[in-house]
Amino acid sequence: MIDNRAVYERQALRYDRERGRSLFEAPWLRACVADVPPRGRVLDLGCGAGAPIGAWLVARGFAVTGVDFSPAMLRLFRARLPGAEAVEADIEGLSLAVHFDAIIGWGSFFHLSEEAQRRALPRIAAHLAPGGRLLLTVGPGAGEALGTVGGETVYHASLDIAEYRAILARGGVTVERFSPEDRETAGHSLLLARRSAA
Repeated sequence: MIDNRAVYERQALRYDRERGRSLFEAPWLRACVADVPPRGRVLDLGCGAGAPIGAWLVARGFAVTGVDFSPAMLRLFRARLPGAEAVEADIEGLSLAVHFDAIIGWGSFFHLSEEAQRRALPRIAAHLAPGGRLLLTVGPGAGEALGTVGGETVYHASLDIAEYRAILARGGVTVERFSPEDRETAGHSLLLARRSAA
């Protein structure tokens, strides 16, 4: 079994050095936070070292909470973004006593197994405030895949979009947009969803 946490612990400094800062994610990030009020709460789920996404959120005046399972990544996050809250936690067991106006899980949620995603997604969605949006990178379809971080193998998985829709709908969250292998974001598959405002 591949231990993604151990890989990110070993590769934290290299990952931070090599992580692109071009912010090709920006159009999707803007869509996710479009209705977040000034000083609104945003959860960066799998925040890593805080760049470029966490830094982009902080620069826009949001109250950012970064969650990551890697202590090494969180040390870098805290050093880079001292005004943001940093929480060491696993996505699957997410349990924070607060709701967020937006939740962004870029490059993180897809590290969970299919079964773990089925358990985690309702918990994540439960942290959305009314009208809040959720942005996740997923796969283009159901299945498992392998990737690399710093030359080490990491695990990825995804459910089918129909299953994501069904899980979220049970929690009052509607998928607004799904873009498999999006060309504007270097082939990432993206899911944007929103909790009803009522």
